[in-house]
Amino acid sequence: MDFDVEMNGVSTSTELKQLEARINELLPPRYVGCFEDVSPASMGSAKLRYDSQGRVVWGEIWTTFCHLALAGGPPHRGRFLEAVSEEEIQRVPEQYQGVLTELKRALGLCVDLPILDDAPAGWVGLQCESAATAAWLVRAIIAENVMARNVGLMLFVPAGPSFRVEKEIKNVVVSVAKTCHYLFDHLEPEHMPSGEAPQLIRPPLPHEISSQPGDYQEAAARLQQCIQKSTCMITRLGDPPGWVGCDCGDEESAVWLLRAVATADILVRREESALFVPVDIAADENRIAKVADAVEMAFRLSKERVK
Repeated sequence: MDFDVEMNGVSTSTELKQLEARINELLPPRYVGCFEDVSPASMGSAKLRYDSQGRVVWGEIWTTFCHLALAGGPPHRGRFLEAVSEEEIQRVPEQYQGVLTELKRALGLCVDLPILDDAPAGWVGLQCESAATAAWLVRAIIAENVMARNVGLMLFVPAGPSFRVEKEIKNVVVSVAKTCHYLFDHLEPEHMPSGEAPQLIRPPLPHEISSQPGDYQEAAARLQQCIQKSTCMITRLGDPPGWVGCDCGDEESAVWLLRAVATADILVRREESALFVPVDIAADENRIAKVADAVEMAFRLSKERVK
C-alpha cells in the first residue's frame, strides 16, 4: 500500500507537483516537462579559431551549445571559477588590463548586451534589460560553475590577471554566451523574466570571507551539519570556501536536486555527482536555515519521485 504523507497539511505528491511546476517556470520552454530527457553528457568543447592577427574569432567558434546546466545539462566547467581579490589584481595590473580588454572584446562579439566601462575591479559588467533578467542569468551562469553577480540591471562576471585565453577567458565567454543563447533565443519577448528581481541566496566573495573568517567557518559547519542530519548525505566543506558540498550518489540525483533547490532562489551548482550550496550569512534573515530546509525538501521529494 502506498501512503501519501502530509507535511503542513499538503500531501507529498502535491508538493512534488508544485515543485515541478516551479522548475518549469524557471527554465526556458524547451525544457518544460522533459526533465528526464536532458543529458548531462558534454558534446565536447569548441576549439578556438584565430584571425590573421592572431586574435580569437569569438563570434564564430560554435554553432550550438550543450544543454543548460540549470536544466540538467553538463556544467561548462568541471570546477568552480571564482572571483579574484583586488590584491591579486594590484600585483600585476598590466596583465589584468590585457585580460579585461580581451574579455570585453569577446563578450561584445558573442552577446547582444552593452558592456560597462566602469565595472568594479575583478569584474566585467554587462547591462541587461531588467533586473529579473540579470538575476536569471546569474542563476544560470553559476550553475555552469562560473562566478557571477547581479546588481539591479547589471550582470557581472569575473576577470583575473592569471586568466588564460584558452582556459578561464574562454570559460567566462562560453558560460555567458550559452546562457544568453538559451534565454534570448529560446524565449519569446513576452516570456522573458520580468517584475522584481528575487533576493538570491549567493556564495560569498573572497574578500567577504577574509573579513569575517570565523563567521563563515561557523556558518559552513552549521549548514553542513544540518544537511547531513536531515538527509544522511555525505557532506564536505567546499573548495573554494563559501560552499558546502553534498554527495548525491550519482549525476542524475545531483541534477534533480540542483533544479529543485534552485527554485528556492538559491544559487546552486554541481560538480559531477556532488551538489554545492552557498554559505550566505546576510544579516536580513537566516539564510543558512533556508538553504538547509531547501535541500531537505528537495531530497525528501526526490525519494517520492522514484516510488
